[in-house]
Amino acid sequence: MLDAVDVATTFHTPDGPLRAVDGVSLTLARGETLGIVGESGSGKSVLGRTLMGLITTNTATTVSGSVTIGGQDVHALTPAGRRALWGTEVAMVFQDPMTSLNPVKKVGRHVAESVRLHLGLGRAASRERAVDLLRQVGIPEPARRARQYPHELSGGMRQRVVIAMALACDPRLLIADEPTTALDVTVQKQILDLLQHLGRERRMATVLISHDLATIADRTDRVAVMYAGRLVEHARTTEVFDRPRHPYSRALIASIPHLDLPPHTPLPTIEGTPPNLLHPPTGCRFAPRCGAATDRCRRQPPALEARADDPRGGTVACHHPLDVTQEVPA
Repeated sequence: MLDAVDVATTFHTPDGPLRAVDGVSLTLARGETLGIVGESGSGKSVLGRTLMGLITTNTATTVSGSVTIGGQDVHALTPAGRRALWGTEVAMVFQDPMTSLNPVKKVGRHVAESVRLHLGLGRAASRERAVDLLRQVGIPEPARRARQYPHELSGGMRQRVVIAMALACDPRLLIADEPTTALDVTVQKQILDLLQHLGRERRMATVLISHDLATIADRTDRVAVMYAGRLVEHARTTEVFDRPRHPYSRALIASIPHLDLPPHTPLPTIEGTPPNLLHPPTGCRFAPRCGAATDRCRRQPPALEARADDPRGGTVACHHPLDVTQEVPA
């Protein structure tokens, strides 16, 4: 369903080129869920928008590599071709629903607009379809809610409206970028359960971008770990969480708080800060923060290579991958 090869996105700033995504390659089959994790600023959201085709080459931005969705090269399409692709083949759920919704447009019109554009339904049929979609995503009294404005809905309901908009034309690929940001824990679970249910029901491929490792561990088939614009590890979810090979993956997992820890127990942290992508390190970008880094790590960037312990295609970019017999701290 998705095939991305050597994707790179560079922003041309007054201080020089900033390579926010640097040579990322991914594949995703229909019905499969891929999680993308990493610290803030690691390039997760930029990658999601690049895969969607929302970032295109112009005087301020350069996009290279290829992204194929459903057999179509996204970046080779004309603007009209991309608009035809969005909604029918691929759709996106953004972080903040309030920035995705027009405050002076009623909720039902938001959903119906895409249906009219792509499916050619009339006004009455598109309104009926919008109400049905609002019902499918769990909004109570959907006919009444369709006549309301976004500010009249709670944050959780607004996010459900955004999901209904994304699913209006039955896309085969959904990219969800931090879909539960700023929602309380109960609503977060409801939204994630909804996405998981709809993905299984429709056999929809899903890319779930999140900084919440617990969410990724429970709801994905594979995980891609990003650091400073690059993939550092990519494998089945159980492999990454049970036997991480990259020191950064291990450090992220070790920093997850656990309820059974004694009070006032300090959480493990990753010393230092992510690199400035205007002037990234010459070798491994994690080397300045890695306790196992050697001169080779500081000189030579590691290639993404197959994990010897994972016959199902796991990869890691590290000159000194961790011993798989080491257990991740509970």
